[in-house]
Amino acid sequence: MSENIPCTQCGSEFTYPQDNLIICSQCFYEFDPNEIQKGEQIVDSNGNVLQNGDTVIVIKDLPVKGAPKPVKSGTKVKNIRLNPDSDHNIDCKIDGFGSMALKSEFVRKA
Repeated sequence: MSENIPCTQCGSEFTYPQDNLIICSQCFYEFDPNEIQKGEQIVDSNGNVLQNGDTVIVIKDLPVKGAPKPVKSGTKVKNIRLNPDSDHNIDCKIDGFGSMALKSEFVRKA
């Protein structure tokens, strides 16, 4: 029997495989074990694990160099791309601003 993979959502060790997914028996979160990076998970300000394609909400006004106005708190950002190699680990497009990089500590999962 293979080693149990802990839940990426709640950290519980009580998980089981089903089809190509791992399911947590405590919080019923389903995740693909092939998408887990070597201990590097990108989490939002509340500790939720972010994945490519998620929608997030900006939690505070963020000033943008060269722009006359900041990205306002509450702005919804759809279809994010994760970039774990950078300090600004979320790549996205924001309406009115274009492509930019955000830090995961200033967003929450929608």
